[in-house]
Amino acid sequence: MTAVPFLPKNAPFTAEDIDVLNQLVQRSTPLQRSWLSGFLAGLDAAQAQGGAAIAPVAQAPRPRQPLTILYGSESGNTEALAMKAKKLAAKLSFDAKIVDMADADLATITKSKNLIVYISTWGEGDPPQRAADFHAALMADGAPRFDGVRFAVLALGDTAYVNFCQTGKQIDARLEALGATRVADRQDLDLDFQKAAAAWTDKALEVFAPPADASAATVVHVDFKGAPAVEDDEPRYTSENPLEAEISALINLNGTGSTRETWHAEFAFDDPAFVYKPGDAVGLYPENDPDLAEDILKAVGLAGNDALKEKLVKSFDITTLSRPAVDSYAKLTGRADIAKLLEGDEFARFASDRQLVDLFESFPENLTADQFAKLLRPLPGRLYSVASSLKAHPGEAHLLVGAVRWSSHGRSRNGVTSTYLADRCKVGGTARIYVKPNRHFSLPADANRPIIMIGAGTGVAPYRGFIEERVETGAAGKSWLFFGERNFSNDFLYQLEWQDHLASGALTRIDVAFSRDQPEKIYVQQRLWERREELRKWLDEGAHVYVCGDEKGMAKDVDATLVKILAETAKGDEEAGRVKLKELTKTGRYQRDVY
Repeated sequence: MTAVPFLPKNAPFTAEDIDVLNQLVQRSTPLQRSWLSGFLAGLDAAQAQGGAAIAPVAQAPRPRQPLTILYGSESGNTEALAMKAKKLAAKLSFDAKIVDMADADLATITKSKNLIVYISTWGEGDPPQRAADFHAALMADGAPRFDGVRFAVLALGDTAYVNFCQTGKQIDARLEALGATRVADRQDLDLDFQKAAAAWTDKALEVFAPPADASAATVVHVDFKGAPAVEDDEPRYTSENPLEAEISALINLNGTGSTRETWHAEFAFDDPAFVYKPGDAVGLYPENDPDLAEDILKAVGLAGNDALKEKLVKSFDITTLSRPAVDSYAKLTGRADIAKLLEGDEFARFASDRQLVDLFESFPENLTADQFAKLLRPLPGRLYSVASSLKAHPGEAHLLVGAVRWSSHGRSRNGVTSTYLADRCKVGGTARIYVKPNRHFSLPADANRPIIMIGAGTGVAPYRGFIEERVETGAAGKSWLFFGERNFSNDFLYQLEWQDHLASGALTRIDVAFSRDQPEKIYVQQRLWERREELRKWLDEGAHVYVCGDEKGMAKDVDATLVKILAETAKGDEEAGRVKLKELTKTGRYQRDVY
C-alpha cells in the first residue's frame, strides 16, 4: 500500500490533535479515507444550512456491492470475525450477508458474486464440527462450479498442531479449482489473530469494493440531528481487553483420596458491563511458572536476566513446542541437527510429550534477549465454560478447572493455566478475565422445553449455570443430568448442590457413572444406553440435548451412543440414526461444547 503523507506541523490543529490524526490517516485504507472525505464535506454542507440534512444531488446512486461472508467456527472466533466484517462492510456501502457453514447451501453459495470465507481448523486438521457437512460437499467430486465468484479466505489455526490451518488451505485451493477467482491472498493466523485479522479484513473489503466513480456523489449526506445507535452485541471485555477481577474463592472440590484436583474459582467484579450468559465461555489469562522460565533462560544463556524473566512469566508462550518454533530456531542457529527435526516424522517423534524447554536443553545455544524473544509467540488466554448464572451470582463469574500435572522425559510438567490457578493464585488477588460468547450452546428460548445435560468431570460446569439460570427465571421445563467421574466419595463435583436442586425440583433427574467404584468401568454413555427408552420419550417431548467435555473421549462415545439410540426405532439402521442426530443439530436441539 502506498504511504500516506503526514499532516504538516502547521496544520490548523494542536500538536496533540495532529498526532492523533496522523495515526488515524496512516492506518486507514483508501476506501475509508474516501468515505471520511465525503462525510466531512457533508458535515460542512449541513452546518451551512443550520445543521439540517441536505437532500442528495440528483444523480444515480452508487450501487451497493453484494458480499457473502461465509464462516465455519468451532469456538466462535471466526463467527465473531464474520460479524465484525459485516458491520464494517455495511459502513462501506456493501450489501453484506453472513452465512454459517452449518446452514449454508452449496448451490446458493456458488451464486455469490463476492465471497469472504473465515474458517478455523479443529484438532488434527479437521473442519469445525458445524462446518463438516459443508466442507465434505465442497470437497466432493460432484461439487458445483464457482465460475464468476470472486473470493478471499482467512484461516485460523494453532501452530501447536502439525496441520496448521489445514481446512482454510483446503477451501482456498478448492474454490480456485472450481473456477472461483482469488482476489486477496489467503492469510493463515495463529492464536494471536485479532490485529492481523482486522487488517486483512480491511484490505479484503477494499479489494471487493467497486472502483471509485468520479461522477458519483462525493458528499456523504448525513442527518446530524441524531440517529439510533447501531446494535452491538459484542462483549466489552474481550481477549484484547480483559477485566482485572478479584479472586474471591478457590476451592478444591475433590476429596483427599482423589486422583483428581478440580478447582472451583470465583471472580468478583464491579463493572456491570462484564456480562455473560449460561453456556458462554470465560477466558482466563494465566502466568507461566517462574521456575520453568528460569530453566529456559539457563538453556539459552540468559540466566539472571530478571526483566526478560518477567516477560516470559507474563507475556510469552514458553511451553508449546511447534514446527514453526523448531524451524525458526534452526534458521537462527544454522544447526543442521535442529533442522533435521523437521524431516519426515522426526518432529512427531521428538515432540511427543515434550515442551519448548526440551528443544533448548537438547540443542543449547547462547542467544541474545532479542533473538530469543523473536522465537516466542504471545501467551494466549484459556477458555472455560462458565459455571454460574449471572442472575444467581450478580457481579461474579465461576469457573471449574481441573489441574493438569504429569511427568515425561525426566521432567515434571504442569498445565499452564490450571496450575497458575491452583498453585500461584490467591484469594484476594486478581486475575485477567474476559467473555467469549457461545451462541451455539445455550438454553432453549422456550423455558418449558426439557433439557438433557451430558458431561464428565469439568464438563459439568455449564450445567451448573443452566440450572441456576432456570431457578432464577422460574423455568418450568424438566431437566436431566448425566454426570461421570472416577469415584463417588471423592469426585462427585457439586454433589450437595445437585441434591438440593433435586429436592427443590429444579433438577428433575440425575444419572451418574463413577468409573472406578466397581471392577468393571462404567461411563456416561452406558447410562444413556440403559435409559434409552426414557431418553427417547424426552426427545419426543422436544428436549434439547447438550454434551460438554473431551471430544476424543467422552463426547465421541456419547455421539456414537446417541446414534445407536436413535437408530433403534429404525431397526438398528445407524445411518438413519445419524440422520436423526443431524436433524437435531440443525434445529439447535443437539448442542456440543467440546475440546
